[in-house]
This record gives sequence, structure tokens and C-alpha cells, in this order.
Amino acid sequence: MKTDDNKLNLKSLIAGFSGNILEWYDFTVYGFFATIIGSQFFPDEDKVVQLISAFGIFAAGYLMRPIGGVIFGHIGDKQGRKKALLYSILLMAIPTTLIGFLPTYEDIGWYSALLLVILRLLQGLSVGGEFTGSISFLVEKAPKGKRGFFGSWSTFGVFGGMLLGSGLGSIITSLLSAEQLHDYGWRIPFLFGAVIGIVGLYLRKGMGGEEHFEEAAQQNNSKKTPLAEFWASYKLQALKIMLLSWAFGVSVYLIFIFLPSYLHTFHQVKLDDALSAHTITLIVLMLMIPLFGHLTDRIGRKTILFISLIGFIIFSYPLFALMFENTFEAILIAMLVFAVFEAMFQAIMPALMTESFPAKVRYTGLSISYNFSLAIFGGTTPLVCTWLVKQSGGDVWMPVYYLIATCVIGVIVAFFIPETFKKELD
Repeated sequence: MKTDDNKLNLKSLIAGFSGNILEWYDFTVYGFFATIIGSQFFPDEDKVVQLISAFGIFAAGYLMRPIGGVIFGHIGDKQGRKKALLYSILLMAIPTTLIGFLPTYEDIGWYSALLLVILRLLQGLSVGGEFTGSISFLVEKAPKGKRGFFGSWSTFGVFGGMLLGSGLGSIITSLLSAEQLHDYGWRIPFLFGAVIGIVGLYLRKGMGGEEHFEEAAQQNNSKKTPLAEFWASYKLQALKIMLLSWAFGVSVYLIFIFLPSYLHTFHQVKLDDALSAHTITLIVLMLMIPLFGHLTDRIGRKTILFISLIGFIIFSYPLFALMFENTFEAILIAMLVFAVFEAMFQAIMPALMTESFPAKVRYTGLSISYNFSLAIFGGTTPLVCTWLVKQSGGDVWMPVYYLIATCVIGVIVAFFIPETFKKELD
């Protein structure tokens, strides 16, 4: 019987984080090929303006996250996490594939950018329910004393998607010439997204049961909608998660999405060097996340959280200084150190956020608080950092200052978050 339970738990883990793989595969590919996408869809000869335009559309997709969070949160809290997760992965897979077929500005003018915006907005709706739904499902499915470990696999899936994106990006950029990349090479990763979507959809149809949700649903006598219930009683919890997610989002998007384009655009680092260092770092990061997730179940969430945030505050400046030496070895070493602090952050957040809300509003509460923060702060990180550099007259340190400032805010917020790793869920 125990063997059957272990198999069911393994299936639930894989199905739970499979959608995160697709979501972050797509966003990683878009971020890495942003310079090429900018030249394909925007005619301006200024490369910085093209990059800002490309990341502006990247950010536009994130503005749909709160709306998607409300929609999928309602489905997840009323009809179950599984149904919401099936819908979300489907809504991500279709637009990702279609981006690979889009005509460029040269073909149809500004209509090409409009079509790209529409597809990114649809993806934003999906993203609004994907990550928060997966962590709700995984943490609720976790055996006693393993919520941190189970929840950490959702972010393992996030970086699994990044690894696929950066790995494929590295292969494509090394095999194709610059002309071939601009002509058709950038389309290949988006078309490959269809394969990931089909596999993820198959896995989710075989997800295990959600006993915790079903039990909570039977005990919930409230006639309010999940959104009304959340707004009436859980605004303070949401504010804490929003502020903490600010640092969470900026650290991910600055170091593991924006960095290759940033180094290539402002420091003339070879794109394939940046992608190769990034790929190696992601492998190490993924291996560390479940280990730190397990550790949070032993010594608590907040200890790991403080170490992570303070590490970013102290070491961000010297690590970026190391990367600015523009050698592959320097970039790799700096990113590996960043990976340690990021692994701690990624391991702690799923369980910590899930434990902040009761089951009756959990999906809604997580989706709204997390997605509002990511829409305003996280998804806009590449755009804000590029804008800060341009507005400051080319000060390449501006993104570093931004990261440090958000982590200082995170440390302050962490003092007001209760320790929950030993408490029963609900």
C-alpha cells in the first residue's frame, strides 16, 4: 500500500509542476531572443528602443495575470485545482505555438506586433492560474511534514522550463548564423512548445485526487464567492505576499531571464557564452531547490528566507562586478553563487504562500496577491531595468540597485510573516 501511495505522490508531483515547465520555457525563450524579436516586430534602428519594445510586450502579458488569477482562482476554489490546471496549460500551449508562426513587421507591418501582443495577453491569463494552482495542489497533496519539499517541486518545474529554454537557445545560437537566427531560427523554440504542452496535458489528466480540497469544500458553508471571501478577510495576508513576491520576482527575472540580453546588449558579451553559463547554473539551481525545500521542513521557512534575502543584499554588487569582467568563467562563478541564494528563495516561497491562506480561498488568494505583484514588479523587471539604464545615461549598475532595494523590502516584510512549518494546513 505504501508503494502505491509513493507512486501516486510521484505522479502528482510530476503532473503538478509540468505546466510550470511550459510556462517558463516560453518566457525564457522570449527573454533570451528578445533582441531578435525586437528587430523582427519593431522597425526602429535603435537597438535599445527595440529591446524596450520587445520587453514591453513581455510585460504586457503579465498585466493579464491578475485577471487570470481571478478567473482560475474561482475555478480552482469552486471546482477543484485539477480542472483549473488543465485549462491553464491548454491556454499556454496554443499561443506559444502560434508565436512560432507569426508574420513579421516586414510581412504585414504593425499588425505583426498587434498579433504578438494578443498572444502574449492570452498567455498572461494562463500564467495567472498556473503557478499558484500548482503550488496549491502540491502543498495540499504533501504528506505530513513534507509541505516544503513537495511545494519546492513547483519551482523545480519553473527552472526546468528555463533549462529547456536556455539549453535549446544555446544549441540554436551555436548552430545557426546570425542571419539564420533572424530569418527563421528564433521560431524553432516556440514551435517546440507544442510538444511540451501535449505531454503536460496528458500528465495532468492522470493527476491524483485532491482529498484536502474536497474535504475543505464540504466543510465550507459560506455562500460568498472566493473573491468576496478573500477581499473581506485576507487583505493583510495578501499585502505581505505581494511585497515579498516583489523581491521574489525581481531576483528571478533579472538574473535568470534578463541577464543574457542585458550582458549582450550593454557589455557586448557573446550571447552563446551568456546562455551557456546560464544553462550550467540552472542545472545546479534545480538540484538545490528540493534540498532546501526539505530543509525548510526541518528548521523552518523564515530562517532560510532571511539567509536568502540578506545574501542578495550583501553579494549582489560584488557578483555583478565580477560578471562585468566579461569572461565566461567570471559570469559562471557569479551566477553559481546567485544560484545558492535563489534556490533558498525558490524553495521557501511555495509552502510559505500556500500556508498563508485557508483552503476555501487559497487558490484565489494566492493568484491575486502573487500575480498582482508579478504583474506590477516581476514581469516588468526587464523593461524597468532597461529603462533605468537608459534614463540614467547608461549607468549599468541600475539593475543591481533595483534588486538590492527589493530585497531590503523583503527582509522588512519577513519579520511580520508568522512561522507556519509546524502548523497543520487549515
